[in-house]
Amino acid sequence: MTDFTRRGALGLVGGAAALPLLGRPAFANTKMTVGALRFTSHAASFVAFERGYFADEGLDVEFKFFQAAQPMAVAIASGDADYAVTAISGGLISLAEKGATKVIGGALSEEPGIEGQLILASNAAHEAGLTSAAKLDGKSFGITQAGSSFHYMGSRISEAEGATVSFKPLQKVGAVIGALKSGQIDAWAIVPHIGRALAGADAVKIIGNVANYIPNYQVTTVFTSANNAANERAKSEAFLRAFSRGADDFNAALVDKTAGDEAAEEMVKLIHIYVYADRPYEKARGSIINGAMRINKDAGLNMDSVNDQLSWFKSEKLIKDNITTEMLVDSSYAPMI
Repeated sequence: MTDFTRRGALGLVGGAAALPLLGRPAFANTKMTVGALRFTSHAASFVAFERGYFADEGLDVEFKFFQAAQPMAVAIASGDADYAVTAISGGLISLAEKGATKVIGGALSEEPGIEGQLILASNAAHEAGLTSAAKLDGKSFGITQAGSSFHYMGSRISEAEGATVSFKPLQKVGAVIGALKSGQIDAWAIVPHIGRALAGADAVKIIGNVANYIPNYQVTTVFTSANNAANERAKSEAFLRAFSRGADDFNAALVDKTAGDEAAEEMVKLIHIYVYADRPYEKARGSIINGAMRINKDAGLNMDSVNDQLSWFKSEKLIKDNITTEMLVDSSYAPMI
């Protein structure tokens, strides 16, 4: 877990000048910790930070970076992070049932016509016949933890194909990648900026698309503590406004491609500060562009997808049967789509 912060002049100027003009509550550079993964799918937060949208709202943001969804949910519940973007996990739902966390919006979504998450096979498994998701029966599928989004995707895919698979919990995305490349697991599903990069390096083979099995999947959500959702409404709304501005910029530059080539290049360079920062820009550029999936406008949340995920968690006995959508989601913050 790594911290990153940007303090000083941007927050002072943006917060002092913009907020009164817009008629929004000034938070006097309120310090805020935002949980994220170093994925292109988290770009809305990165854009909001780098372009001063958080500062415009009077928010002095510090990032905490994680390697899986469930530890991020724990960090929100414990107060180690204030807001975060990640997939719905069993841990997040259970914490919501205990009154510790609340989903207040949506982020990354699968959308028809836009390449989304990819189903991958190890080279060894592919050579042995795993050339499509229809051939998953008897194979192993990598996940971070039981109840993770990887578990949900793998289960829905294998159910659709009538396949029996064994799930291998490896705790971190990096560990799953290593196991797939070395043939210790047979299959996995992941966002395209990682999947395409691995396939391009001939480290794995692409054997399908998640959207063919889970259409309109609400991949990630925006969430916070139950206390923030209930008692810090102005601050939570300020976060969502800044986040949504970042999402609009990202979608225009790399998803809808309406902002022009120069804006697209600027966006990729901005994201490179956080994603594949250890690689030269020329080598990272293609992978970042390949990861451009839709981030929902105004943090809209696809409730059909949320309900399907809750149903799956219950069917797998990963959460209590009495947990309701209302326990997980505060629907007063963002459009329900």
